[in-house]
Amino acid sequence: MIDRYTHPEMGNIWTLENEFRTMLKVEILACEAMNKLGIVPDEALKDIQTKADFRLDRIKEIEAVTNHDVIAFLTNVAEYVGDASKYIHKGLTSSDVKDTALCYMTVQSADLIMRHLVNFHEILRRRAAEFKYTVMIGRTHGIHAEPMTFGMKFLLWSAEIERDIERLKQAREMMAVGKLSGAVGTYSNIDPFVEKYVCEKLELTPVRLATQVIQRDRHAHFMTTLAIIGSSLDKMATEIRNLQRTDIREAEEYFAPGQKGSSAMPHKRNPITCEKVSGMARLLRGYAVAALEDVTLWHERDISHSSVERVILPDATIALDHMLRKFSNIIDKLLVYPDAMIANMNKTGGLIFSQNLLIALVTKGVLREDAYKWVQRNAMARWLQGADFKTNVEADPDIKKYLTDEEVEHCFDQKPMLRHVAEIFARFGLLF
Repeated sequence: MIDRYTHPEMGNIWTLENEFRTMLKVEILACEAMNKLGIVPDEALKDIQTKADFRLDRIKEIEAVTNHDVIAFLTNVAEYVGDASKYIHKGLTSSDVKDTALCYMTVQSADLIMRHLVNFHEILRRRAAEFKYTVMIGRTHGIHAEPMTFGMKFLLWSAEIERDIERLKQAREMMAVGKLSGAVGTYSNIDPFVEKYVCEKLELTPVRLATQVIQRDRHAHFMTTLAIIGSSLDKMATEIRNLQRTDIREAEEYFAPGQKGSSAMPHKRNPITCEKVSGMARLLRGYAVAALEDVTLWHERDISHSSVERVILPDATIALDHMLRKFSNIIDKLLVYPDAMIANMNKTGGLIFSQNLLIALVTKGVLREDAYKWVQRNAMARWLQGADFKTNVEADPDIKKYLTDEEVEHCFDQKPMLRHVAEIFARFGLLF
């Protein structure tokens, strides 16, 4: 991922230095396990534990000859360890080390994303409570529908983030595994105890069965989970972008002092961070497709997945880390304009109460088809001729047969339509 979107906390997990450090940790732990089995002598283990090291520039130098990164890594480590290096990587294959290290790093990245999700969830709940009774118009197909509250939007989003948290927990668990079982997973030259020992030390679970690699449905599950989380943010960002449109302007991104919106137009206040979140969500969905393609490998293993994962796992986790950091700040500082919400809600002259009229007429015994026709003809007069909807309804001869002026007035009251808002919030433990 480019530096612009890489926060050091996540970026450091995916550096080449950290990857080899993690692989070295796996190799040393494997030697410790083999020491307990009497395979690696105590003195050799001590040398391995105290001397094992590497230099990236040296690994690259060796790899230029070997064209194999793990062999280059092991060769460089052996240069530091000396004679005891003959016990390093004994009975292992490259993927034993790389796959276990990759899972360990993926779990670290998942934990960081989880931390952001929990924080974001708290922000959403706080803002939901803040705007619990801030009335606005709900829109379907982009058209005014019925009144709702702005707090309900935040509450809806918080519920989705709760599901995303559960998805990430499952995906993390799926990736919290390790494998040290040899060339085709038969433990032909290594005792299963080594795998168990290494995984326990790394807080991973040994896979029940592997080929030369841990099966990539796990990685696909993780990557599709990241894509879903990104799509959740995309949905929220798109809503804010729509609400920030000049024609609506019910909410907008915080615009900092000194910030500029356009190189040509000094008046511009653009939803640039929300647009960035929407754009980066497209990356995550693309990475998820690549991860799904990686599930299929030849026989017990090929390396068609390897080149893909070198890009998509770091990039996807770094991208989502950036998105969550930025979007949490957007929601935390989101500017909200309740007066604009009321003004917009009143733009259609009461059309948003049409269902109340329909139900009131049906309750009085009118056939639904007739009631719908009567209310709709008055609504269309408002849409097309600008006639006052309520005045026309009160004067409509068919409607007047069934509804008094007081009953019509009651139909145009938004308060009964929002009477269950407190009950909805109570489902989420927000009782105030």
